Amino acid sequence: MTLDDPDVRYLAKHDPGLFLQRYSPPVLIDEIQYATELFPYIKMSVDRSKRKGDFWLTGSQVFHLMKNVSESLAGRVGIVNLLGLSDSEIYETLSQPFTTDPAHLMSRLPMAKPRGLNEIYERIFRGSMPELYGDRTIDPETYYRSYVNTYLQRDIRDLTQVADETQFYNFMTIVAAHTSKPVIYEELAGEAGISAPTAKKWLSILVSSHIIALVQPYHNNVLKRVVKMPLLHFLDTGLASYLLRWGSPETLEKGAMSGAIFESYVFSEIYKSYLNVGKEPPVFYYRDKDQKEIDLLIYENGVLSPVEIKKAASPGKAAVKNFRVLDPVGAERAFDGLKTLKVEIGNGSVVCMAADLLPVDEKNWYVPVWLI
Repeated sequence: MTLDDPDVRYLAKHDPGLFLQRYSPPVLIDEIQYATELFPYIKMSVDRSKRKGDFWLTGSQVFHLMKNVSESLAGRVGIVNLLGLSDSEIYETLSQPFTTDPAHLMSRLPMAKPRGLNEIYERIFRGSMPELYGDRTIDPETYYRSYVNTYLQRDIRDLTQVADETQFYNFMTIVAAHTSKPVIYEELAGEAGISAPTAKKWLSILVSSHIIALVQPYHNNVLKRVVKMPLLHFLDTGLASYLLRWGSPETLEKGAMSGAIFESYVFSEIYKSYLNVGKEPPVFYYRDKDQKEIDLLIYENGVLSPVEIKKAASPGKAAVKNFRVLDPVGAERAFDGLKTLKVEIGNGSVVCMAADLLPVDEKNWYVPVWLI
């Protein structure tokens, strides 16, 4: 049941014990943040029964919800962060964590539907909010305007003590313009007219509310020149497009932010592919002081797999040239014989607008964006 219903909410808030008698487990309670009085009673019920899965709790106000969950249900709850809809959900294909393994990618080909440039950017422009796919007649601009107003008034003003909503909105817009770029707090602060500590605090609010993700740089003892700045990605490209005032998929695709938005779209799909199976995304990126970059690194089970993201149908072999900077971490001699420190370099992917899954060379593959 949902606590949006005022009668149900009243019972949950004013007589939690009776509420749990009426709605005995197993039960799914939506918008649980409206009646946090239930948490102590849920805790007692869980401690008595020792059964897993008795209570499924969902909520949309992340700050209020997580504060109370961490205080009341610590050690008794598994947390799954659900972002907007993924391509797998929208196009009804099997959701699996992304991997650069060619055999895995081959196995996805029969279930994936090829999409062209216009369809990809329609998807990027519309974003990932479920309501926009439940009712295709909803105008994205109208929807995101309402969403931002609700976010600023409910989550930001009421729960995080941000005094100036207009200034925070301006900061969000500046952050959207920096998607797929390394974070320089002084730069964000200067553009927003705030201090660097405030910029860092406000960016952490956007991370906590899953508006953005900060991707940490990959560190290894043999890579001496790696920068320490995290990389920023907006997780809903529809929201980013709204904030940046792109009025249509066509103008977005032809505009100055086209490549950056495409990169954030690909990142968010890979990121969600892990979250949707309850796994922490094992993602990093590479950038060194010589300006060599790798857009994404997946580090799992001792294997480091590079991913480059290009808005091009035929990126060419130059797309994988920076993958060679990882060679030292796979060489045992670089670790003075300490085999346990050596990392295996896996297959690489160039996620792009290619029409088919094709090899670049014996180690790397062009991966169509609709296949991820």
